Amino acid sequence: MNVNATVLEQLLRRPASERRILFTGATIVTMDPDLGVIDQGDLLVEGDAIAAVGPHLSADDGVVVDATGAVLSPGFVDTHRHAWEAQLRRIMPDVDDLGGYVMSTLAGYAPVYRPEDMYVGTRLAALTAIDSGITTLLDFSHNSRTREHSDAAIEALRDTGIRGVHASMGPHFGDWDRQWPGDLARIKDQYFSGDDQLLTLRLAALATDEIAGPALAYGPELARVARDLGIGVSVDAVFGTSSSEAVLRWAEDGILGPDVTLIHATGLTPEAWKAMGEVGATVALAPTSDAQIGLETAIPAVDEALSVGIRPGLSIDVEVALAGDMFTQMRALHAIQRMRAVNAAYGTGREPRRITTHDVLDFATLQGARTNGLAAVTGSLTPGKKADLLVIQAEDLNNMPLNDPIGTVVLGSDARNISAVLINGEPRKWNGHVLDVDLPALRREVHASREYVLNTSIPA
Repeated sequence: MNVNATVLEQLLRRPASERRILFTGATIVTMDPDLGVIDQGDLLVEGDAIAAVGPHLSADDGVVVDATGAVLSPGFVDTHRHAWEAQLRRIMPDVDDLGGYVMSTLAGYAPVYRPEDMYVGTRLAALTAIDSGITTLLDFSHNSRTREHSDAAIEALRDTGIRGVHASMGPHFGDWDRQWPGDLARIKDQYFSGDDQLLTLRLAALATDEIAGPALAYGPELARVARDLGIGVSVDAVFGTSSSEAVLRWAEDGILGPDVTLIHATGLTPEAWKAMGEVGATVALAPTSDAQIGLETAIPAVDEALSVGIRPGLSIDVEVALAGDMFTQMRALHAIQRMRAVNAAYGTGREPRRITTHDVLDFATLQGARTNGLAAVTGSLTPGKKADLLVIQAEDLNNMPLNDPIGTVVLGSDARNISAVLINGEPRKWNGHVLDVDLPALRREVHASREYVLNTSIPA
């Protein structure tokens, strides 16, 4: 495939709005229910959008990219990540439980973060997301100590070119300006006033007051703030009996619906799930977080979600203890659910009810976009949607030969196989390299920020 520097130069010589790119000869995994998988197909990008998908398309005066031997896929959608923590990656790989994470990271490291540390961590997380094929990232930014901290997180997303969702929340512990949630109006006016832009805004909150007190817990007051601003809500730490009771209260109060995303959703009662399904709430699963940190049952709640008609999105959560790519999330969920299904049916003669690779890729793309409130914008290679797509090399050593394209994406591929990433029609990774990144300079900034945080943090 000719994803090389010469082709890139041809693309960049034209203004983005006038750019036409025709990918030819690819296996196209559209994740559009009506289009399915197209063998030896073409995909035309015009400006920032997908113009056409199908066989034998014409490029006219566009740049032709021979994609023979490649799979084209929608970009992955991360529905929940605390991006500011990225310079603390894998600092606690064998975290014992949620309390260990909370006291180490949120009570120990978070209070000493400066706005520049917010910027460095968020930018590092977003660039790495792009490298591994995540084109949309919901940054659950729960360290907004001042308006400058919020600005830094938003500007970091903007500067990477990722399709970013800034979900803003005040911090759990330590001193802060108490400017949240009031500052959301200023943030929206300053950064999110356009109807067609890469960045969108959500309100972030916790399910209950158990961890950080009532100010951060979702309820009628925060729901009113979100409604007045016309933004969605992402609720973290949704697990267990207390969260189940909160879900039922929200449903009764009329503040639970499709614009509210419940994150984790482990250990919830059947009554809570029924209420969530009835109002069409969305769910963001964090497969490795639930299992590794041990959140409530420690089992990602995919079966519970599907049983009430909710097709969940997937998320990374915290890189202090977890991997930061979507391939890991898809494989973990695929393996855990199928293990449980077979185990439940073992010795009974019943047929196991197993999810498929198509299911988990759907969760990682189209359903993730729906969960983030962006289903009309991204998540599938559908003409009219924005051109957020991946070029995955199917003839690389670890992928060849191409027998099943969805299986290859989910079970065979990793970041090294992604030769190109387009976001909003703009090349962000090309020929295997993330573009417009001074890696030595970034490395210096990351190390300097990490050293500052570690040397000034509050002992847990």
